[in-house]
Parts: sequence; C-alpha cells; structure tokens
Amino acid sequence: MITLLLIFFPLLAALMLLFVKGEQVKKIALGATIVEFAITVMALLQYQQGNTTQFEVSYSWIKSLGINFHVGMDGISLLMVLLTTFLVPIIILTSFNKDYRNPSRFYSLVLAMQFALVGVFVSLDGFLFYIFWELALIPIYFICLLWGGENRARITFKFFVYTLTGSLMMLGAMIYLYLKTEGVHSFEIAALYKSGQGLDLIHQGYVFWAIFMAFAIKMPIFPFHTWQPDTYTVAPAQGTMLLAGIMLKMGTYGVIRWLLPIVPVGVASNANIAITLSVIGIVYASCIAIVQKDFKRLIAYSSIAHVGLISAGILACNVQGVQGGVIQMLSHGVNVVGLFFIVDILQKRYGTRDIASLGGIRNLNPQFAVLFLIVLLGSVALPLTNGFVGEFLLLNGVFQYGAWTAAIAGLSVILGAVYMLRSYQSIMLGETNSVTVSFAPLSSSEKAVLIILCAAILGFGVYPKPLLDIAGPSVEKLVDGVRLAMGK
Repeated sequence: MITLLLIFFPLLAALMLLFVKGEQVKKIALGATIVEFAITVMALLQYQQGNTTQFEVSYSWIKSLGINFHVGMDGISLLMVLLTTFLVPIIILTSFNKDYRNPSRFYSLVLAMQFALVGVFVSLDGFLFYIFWELALIPIYFICLLWGGENRARITFKFFVYTLTGSLMMLGAMIYLYLKTEGVHSFEIAALYKSGQGLDLIHQGYVFWAIFMAFAIKMPIFPFHTWQPDTYTVAPAQGTMLLAGIMLKMGTYGVIRWLLPIVPVGVASNANIAITLSVIGIVYASCIAIVQKDFKRLIAYSSIAHVGLISAGILACNVQGVQGGVIQMLSHGVNVVGLFFIVDILQKRYGTRDIASLGGIRNLNPQFAVLFLIVLLGSVALPLTNGFVGEFLLLNGVFQYGAWTAAIAGLSVILGAVYMLRSYQSIMLGETNSVTVSFAPLSSSEKAVLIILCAAILGFGVYPKPLLDIAGPSVEKLVDGVRLAMGK
C-alpha cells in the first residue's frame, strides 16, 4: 500500500494546487513534497534488506491484453524513489525567491512530474513502465516551453522529438517481447525477462539496440546528446534541476532494470560498442566543458561526462559497475542540483553566467564560497565526498571489463577537476570587478538548500554504508542472473 501512496499522493497534490492562488502555492507544494519524502523514509524504515521485491501491489488493469498495474520496490528502486523524493522539495525550495507567472500551474506540473518519476522507478509491468515513462515527459515539456528562456519553443520541440523517437523504439521492442511471451501474452517483468532471454543472438541484438536507444537518448550519451546542452541552458532553473537531477536517471535505471536482464546475450555481444560510445562521450563532453564560457552550459556538458561513466560501468555488467552506477546516480543527482542552483544564485545577482565576467565573490561572501566549494568537490569526486564512492566503484567495474577502457574513462576525474576548479577560480577568487562589486546576502531559503545539499555530500561521502547495504543484495541478484543467462 505504501507504494501506491508514493505514486498517487503527488498526483492528488498536483490537482489540488490548480485551485490554489497566490503565495500559498509555494508553501503547499513544499509541504506536499516533504510529506512525500516522509512516506519514503517510512518505506526505508520498513524495508528489510535483501534481494527481494517488497511493498508489491498488483491489480489486473487490461486483462484481455495481459496488462497489470504491478508495482513494487527492491533496493535499487527504493534508492531511486529516495533520490526523487529528496530532491523535489529541495528544487521547490530553490524557487522561493522567484515569482513565476501562473505559479499554481508551475508547481502542479512539478508534482505531476514527481508522480510519473516515482511510477517509472516502481513499475514491474512493461506497459505500465512505458506509460509512466511517457507521462514524465509531458510536465517537463510544458515547464521548459512556458517558463524557459530564449528560443525555448524550437529547443523544447527538439527535446520532445528526440525523446519521443526513443520511446517509440522502446515500445516497439516491448510489444515484440510481449508477443513472444509463452502462453497468455503478458507485459509482466518476469515474462518479458523470460521472453527476451529465449531469443537467439541476432534478435536479442535487435531488441538491445531498440531499447538502448531510448535510454541512451534520455541519459544522454554520445552521439544522442545534442538535445541536452541547449535544453538544460534554456530551461528555467528548476526545470534544469529536474532534468539533470532526476529525469536522466530514468535512462540509467532503465538499463539496469530492463535492458540487462531482458537481453543478456545481446548485452554481451553489443556492450563493447555501447561502452565505447559512453567513453567517447566522457572525453568529448569533458573537452567541450573546458572551453565553455557560460557556467550553466559547462555544467550541462559535465553532466554528459558523468553519465557516460555511469553508463559504461553499468554495461560492464559486474557487481562493482552496477553498484557504482546506482550510487553515482544518487551522488550526481545531489551534486548537479547544487551546481545548477549556484548558477541560478549567480545569475539572479549579476544577470550573467559568463565565467570571465565574474570574480572575487569569495571576498564578498566567504560562506557562499565554502558551500560552493563543497558542492564542487563532490562533483569532482574528492575522497570523503559522495562523488568519490560512486566513481571509485564505477572505475573498478570498468577496469574489470578492460584496463584501457578504464584508463580512458578515468580521464573524467582529471578533466572534471580541470574545468570545475578553473571555473571556481575565475568566479570566486581574485579581485572583484565592476560586475561583482557587491553580492546580496544569501536568503534563508538559499542557505537552507545549500546546507542540506552539502550535508548530504559530506555525510554520504564519509559514511556510505547504509545506502550500499540497501542496494547491494538487489544488485548482486540482478548481476548473477544476467551473467548466468550470458553463460558466464
């Protein structure tokens, strides 16, 4: 029952917000998301560590087609729901100093997106997963289109076409697997696993690329990334946080939950190409980030590099790689929301994101400089920060796949330090100039967001064991099953 509550409470809150006017909208939206987070904490406290799916609910939905409303959570799903319900109230809190037109619609769309995201992470029926996958696209499309920046219509349409194309390819693959299920056709996850594993090498390869394309576009990885930098840049700050912090995790989660177990032989025969694309994306995006002048665009490219490493680690298909992928999804979500919020703080005060135009802000507000530095160090994976835990496991997993591949993928750590530390130096250090002659003090909501995020970065970095223990048994079960089906 708690899974149904996690899914539908944000939807009910979103519908209620449509009828609320004025400043109360922000407070009600924040309160609703805090309640949703509290429900997730209840689920965490009730969760019994192991490799089984818990909090399961299954109702016959479209019986004639073998479609069920089947949801539940194992350790991997639970951590993704935790990430979603932890970040959404923070994202709403970042908007407390903003005045959006039609705020009831804006916050209603944010909560509707949370509803769909939670649905994606708990779905245990292929058709239901696809429905939630598509539902998540609708709110963010309107958030970007209605509240975005210059050229938002053209850029948002490109984003919509990219993601819809990938989604239709995944739907086609799901229907093909559905028609191959034994006996009465079913979209149940176990039936699709069995159907996919029963295909020969060639057909598993076809299904692999059809499903992988949908996830690769959503993450995104090279060369399916071209929609991302423009969309992240033009989207309103909170829309960018939703996209980078949570929505891209739909793709990496999909690889773990659906792609690896459905076509394990297809993964074994095609992973070398997919991992190569992921590693190319790491180096390519890092190099592009180094030459960026717009700080928001720099972070957008850094996100592509981080996700490329996550993708490579997961596709290496060993316990360390998949475990690292899960942990880095959590870390990246926290860090990238912090970085985009810092961009928003700077742009609100100075009206620019140009790195070269800024400087000397540490002299004006040392507290902000320290909080910014903690978020940045988490992003570059400094030991004792959250980013280090995931990247260490990922590189370990990729190394087991191939030493040279790991060596090239490891450049993400070095190049990341180059562009992030250099940007910090330009923005925060040195002397103030005509642009940065003053800095308005941080508001209470801005301080609260940065302190919460920094506490998460340091707390998880120092003591990651609780989250590792939750994900570990589920990851081991999944990887063991996939490798057994591969014949390894």
